[in-house]
Amino acid sequence: MIQIRAMGHDSAALATYVRLFETAFPQNARFTVAYLDWLYNANPDGLAIGFNAWVGDELVAHYVCIPSRVEINGEVKRAMLSLNTATHPSYQGQGLFTRLATATYDAAASIGIEVVYGVANANSTPGFVRKLGFKLIKPLDAQVGWSTLDPDWDTVRAQTSFRRQWNSANLLWRMSNPKNNVLAHRGRDCTQFFAKAKGWALPVYAECECDFPAVPLLVRRPILLAPRLFLGLFPTGSRRHSTYFQIPQSMRPSPLNFIYRTLSCADASLDENGLNLSFLDFDAY
Repeated sequence: MIQIRAMGHDSAALATYVRLFETAFPQNARFTVAYLDWLYNANPDGLAIGFNAWVGDELVAHYVCIPSRVEINGEVKRAMLSLNTATHPSYQGQGLFTRLATATYDAAASIGIEVVYGVANANSTPGFVRKLGFKLIKPLDAQVGWSTLDPDWDTVRAQTSFRRQWNSANLLWRMSNPKNNVLAHRGRDCTQFFAKAKGWALPVYAECECDFPAVPLLVRRPILLAPRLFLGLFPTGSRRHSTYFQIPQSMRPSPLNFIYRTLSCADASLDENGLNLSFLDFDAY
């Protein structure tokens, strides 16, 4: 008999999740106890929220979201980012992901979380949309270029319908990812963020308008002349002339989609032309 129970956060629970990830994704060495402890427990916005499926003492499925705060149409709301899911190969096709996700969203709504969002690949997007009530808002841009992204920040502020609310505390946490540290540099009118994509030969890149006094900054940007990878979105029309070029769909390992659903707020519709996202906002790097 399969039992659905809320996730645990202690080291023994984390080790159990790692073993399930190793079984479900034997080619992915990303998941370690240290990484999950950082992701699930150290987030200043709160402990991870999720549910597990058990058969006796065996963990057979796992689903987790992490809390965040987002700005939607000018209002700050409690939210969570849909993240890790894994099902043991012997128990796939039994609807466990849907059961775990439903339990997670009910639990989150009961403590005042209003929306859940995520970045899903092409394979997983249909399941979120058909089975869990998400809306596919817009595919992310995947661009390679040089120098800055050159947004008009006045236009970004005026037209943004959705963005993650970052501050020094949660940025310090995000930058301390034990699998891929994020580096920061103060640019002319923004803070620039870099992390390894294809090593430092092609760093993934983001910009935030705000200055974050507590965030340690690099004196120099890493590999100034190297191309940069931008994964994200700016509001339509907010970027001026840019040296960034879209990566053709045929050359992307898996196109990424921004997905979104409400949990308990009455009106939180999104304008797809007002999204402001970067790699900082999800877990690709």
